[in-house]
Amino acid sequence: MNGFLKRVNGSGLTSVLILAVLILVVFPLALDTFRLNLMGKYLTYGFVSIGLVMLWGWGGTLSLGQGVFFGLGGYCMAMFLKLEASDPITTKIQSTPGIPDFMDWNQITALPLLWKPFQSLPLALIAVVLVPTLLAWIVSYAMFKRRVGGVYFAIITQAVALILTVLIIGQQGYTGGVNGMTDLKTVLGWDTRTDSAKLILYYLNAVLLLGGVVLCLWIQRSKLGTLLLAMRDKEDRVRFSGYDVSMFKVFTFCLAAALSGIGGAMFALQVGFMSPSFVGIVPSIEMVICAAVGGRMSLVGALYGTLLVNFGKTYFSEAAPDLWLFLMAGLFIGVVMGFPDGLAGVFENKVKPWWARRRAAMASDKLRRAGGFAPTPQPSLQAMPQPASQAVPRSAPAVASKPVSDAKGGMPGPVSGQGA
Repeated sequence: MNGFLKRVNGSGLTSVLILAVLILVVFPLALDTFRLNLMGKYLTYGFVSIGLVMLWGWGGTLSLGQGVFFGLGGYCMAMFLKLEASDPITTKIQSTPGIPDFMDWNQITALPLLWKPFQSLPLALIAVVLVPTLLAWIVSYAMFKRRVGGVYFAIITQAVALILTVLIIGQQGYTGGVNGMTDLKTVLGWDTRTDSAKLILYYLNAVLLLGGVVLCLWIQRSKLGTLLLAMRDKEDRVRFSGYDVSMFKVFTFCLAAALSGIGGAMFALQVGFMSPSFVGIVPSIEMVICAAVGGRMSLVGALYGTLLVNFGKTYFSEAAPDLWLFLMAGLFIGVVMGFPDGLAGVFENKVKPWWARRRAAMASDKLRRAGGFAPTPQPSLQAMPQPASQAVPRSAPAVASKPVSDAKGGMPGPVSGQGA
């Protein structure tokens, strides 16, 4: 049993199990429906955070445009939900019943061809993952094959976020424009606005998120994860070893995009709308901040950072509406300056050593009370005294030794000296 627990702890599953208990048990019991739905919204950003851990923390590639893939996944789900909400009976007062209201406002008289696949829920679910992944593959393959990386790649991802935002706002008749897609309330006739539906969607979101964490943890513990770390630290050595470094980067970027798309879809389901405000540069940078606050090398730490940052936004905006932006900025700056490795670094570098010392002290005290003895630490080689032969200076004269017997006729022993 102890061996099994050691393997679980060594694989990182202990922290995942603690997180699972917190999300699946503690939050539903401690929070009301409104706050729980708000927590589910925070957890949708967690998909982006764990993707950034794989892309930035392990792959060494920083992306400032992850909101693009979050928004694409959200829009794919929102298109299906909007079509279901725009049935001919509900939209009978429109000049063209059966199409979304913003299309009717923009004098579109027929459902565009781009929207037709989203009349099917299975196709919409496939598009949630496929569309962000396809765009990520196009961008990353074009950049990484030309060895474009570092700050240049980060700027390019920002440009992609800006382009997509302008495109969504400009095509108001097809995307809803700056208002986005609203009134998303049913899935195959199931009303998602009820308390029971919100609870079910929360648990679905939590299970998918934990599944994504386990998947990423498995990748980290595999040979692929080792290669990602080697590629991050010594990219040229990995390339000279015969590996195609660019394709590893493409894989991590597509993985992060797919996870972000799933988060966006769950956001559209739980919140009930999707707009271009979740696609632009600002939300993308906020998602990077969430991963940095939690720790870009830790999957679980990034999720705690996501919860902390979004809870701070909600709390500060309610408590100090005029100052909440300054308070959030202070939180970000303080955490980054005080804890460069994020919350996970604080736990690894401060909490765990303190707990190990405390356990050792408790074990020593327990043995002392039981009448035993506490194990004493062995001195290091540097702290051990030098032999006498090494302590004698080189210039000292030779020392003669001769065996003598003590006065009582005991055994002889070596006596050092120069004679009487």
